[in-house]
Amino acid sequence: MSTPDPLTEEERLELELAEQARQSSGDWDSVAPGKAANFGRSFARLVGLLRPHAVAFTIVSLLGAVGVVLAVLAPRVLGEATNLIFEGVVSSALGSQFPAGTSQADVVAALQSGGQSDLANMVAAMPGFEIGQGVDFERLRVVTMSVLAIYIASAFLTWIQGFVINVIMVRTMWRLRESVEAKINRLPLSYFDKVQRGELISRVTNDIDNITQTMQQSLSTVVTSVLTVIGVLVMMFSISWQLAIVALISLPLMAVIFGVIGPRSQKAFGTQWRKVGRLNARVEESFSGHALMKVYGREADSRAKFAAENEELYQASFRAQFLSGIIMPGMMFIGNLTYVGIAVLGGLMVASGQLRLGDVQAFIQYSQQFTQPLSELGGMAAVIQSGTASAERVFELLDAEEEEPDRPDAPHPVGGEGVIEFDHVRFAYDPEHPLITDLSFRVEPGQTVAIVGPTGAGKTTLVNLLMRFYELDGGRILLDGQDIGEMTRADVRSRTGMVLQDPWLFAGTIRDNIRYGRESATDEEIVAAAEATRVDRFVRSLPEGYDTMLDEDASNVSAGEKQLITIARAFVAQPTVLILDEATSSVDTRTELLLQHAMAALREGRTSFVIAHRLSTIRDADLILVMEHGDIVEKGTHEELIAAQGAYWRLYQAQFEQAVADPAEELVPSAAGEDTAPGQPSDS
Repeated sequence: MSTPDPLTEEERLELELAEQARQSSGDWDSVAPGKAANFGRSFARLVGLLRPHAVAFTIVSLLGAVGVVLAVLAPRVLGEATNLIFEGVVSSALGSQFPAGTSQADVVAALQSGGQSDLANMVAAMPGFEIGQGVDFERLRVVTMSVLAIYIASAFLTWIQGFVINVIMVRTMWRLRESVEAKINRLPLSYFDKVQRGELISRVTNDIDNITQTMQQSLSTVVTSVLTVIGVLVMMFSISWQLAIVALISLPLMAVIFGVIGPRSQKAFGTQWRKVGRLNARVEESFSGHALMKVYGREADSRAKFAAENEELYQASFRAQFLSGIIMPGMMFIGNLTYVGIAVLGGLMVASGQLRLGDVQAFIQYSQQFTQPLSELGGMAAVIQSGTASAERVFELLDAEEEEPDRPDAPHPVGGEGVIEFDHVRFAYDPEHPLITDLSFRVEPGQTVAIVGPTGAGKTTLVNLLMRFYELDGGRILLDGQDIGEMTRADVRSRTGMVLQDPWLFAGTIRDNIRYGRESATDEEIVAAAEATRVDRFVRSLPEGYDTMLDEDASNVSAGEKQLITIARAFVAQPTVLILDEATSSVDTRTELLLQHAMAALREGRTSFVIAHRLSTIRDADLILVMEHGDIVEKGTHEELIAAQGAYWRLYQAQFEQAVADPAEELVPSAAGEDTAPGQPSDS
């Protein structure tokens, strides 16, 4: 996933200014990172990730539905047990007032005449009432065992549902990570030039973790809760439509909570995750530049910026959690009000004989089962808002414009010795600011071409175009007579070895880092490459030699040794074309002299491009190209360019004679309209 940094500081700054201008103009306002600009579409896309498991999800949902039906049926059966106990106690109590065998109608009439209307109404509502019968314990045992069996079956089916859904979710997140990894490898380098590394890492790690947590917490809960609400509503209306209406009064109140707090919670979570991304970018920047930060004494400034952004994250997180935290207590409060209303009205209906006591008990249980899943759905709403905001950030990455795919009918590379020709090449990072307008030159096989010029002249850009890191705006580049724009990128890059100015090593052994250049390289070839590039001399001094483990930043070797390893990596790749981008900038003078001989052997028989600021390293180049503002202003050998006393001569004089106090003066024209050479006063 690591990619080379192709831009100079000036070019990077220019790109950042252009992006800031676009953002300030509002082009990106609708897709601000972390803000769920379109919740419905993003949530539907998030759920759509489950499509490959649609059959399994449907089956497990049916099992969950059966489990919910059993869970909903249990209170009604349990209410029957309450009726058996209550009616048995009443029949026993009335046995002392009425002789055995008195009919239910006579008991009701006698109670009404005696002024006990409420008790008469309750007795009238009891089916199969007999004086002195007492509690039917055998029937009670059957009912309680049935309830126990129902709860066990319901719990087992619910567990099966949760287990399978979690398996589905884990596999879905695995596929999402695979998609993100594959997407990153399809993105052009221009994407990485515009997006901060910390922001990208936050999307790949924090946001996907948040999506995973959201799916784990909400998926099975949402399915079960929705099915429970539907089943409970059916049971409540079957018991009493009056009590059901009381229970449904809570729905508009809950809808108000969702409508008022939900959108604010969604926006707050979007802001929170945007702040997380920015803070991660700040931390990554501080860690990567930790040494320089200490050198320039900017620890306090770094702490102040971190504290400010951390405070912003705290405020955003507090607001998000506060708003989401209101939803659940609000739902519970409404549920408790509903419970009070049902209890009062149900008691009156029992007293009037409209309902039996067990029915009211079952209804109260149903009211709790009704409000509890609604409360859970309310709590899940905040989690889903947060997860959808993270999903939108990940989808934004997945939807980023990719590299143009290779042509399916791309020609296979022909064999050749490495003839390279730039034919009227045009290129610009920003269309408003062309960098290379019309560049043409030819490099013969085995030639070493040095590219020099001031910072920002386009030297590294030239190499990036040759590697097809960027596509041309016009013209073409030919490799052994073939247009590289028509070849596959893999074919172009397989013939090229590259050593960057900033060495990149991964966590692994030195042997593995060298073999990275060519996976099929044998241990003998690795040692030979190490010996040729002077890596062997310091590797042999390490306790574990080539099996020495490098940590993530390769901090257990020096900067120069890192560069030597990357040169050995290029050596073992055996490329046709070799690119050295300031390859000796990180080594000391003595090591640089040793590397001159090593790189001479490395360049033998290969077309080589050398980007260099140290002009002493390219004196023996077959061709030197001097670039300014994306154009070649001079070309020739070292001796020819020195004799011409042009741009190259001025650079050479500035490095070795130190004749000008301010190097910028070498570019200032004299009053007579001619360039003033270093060390020569102007005519004026």
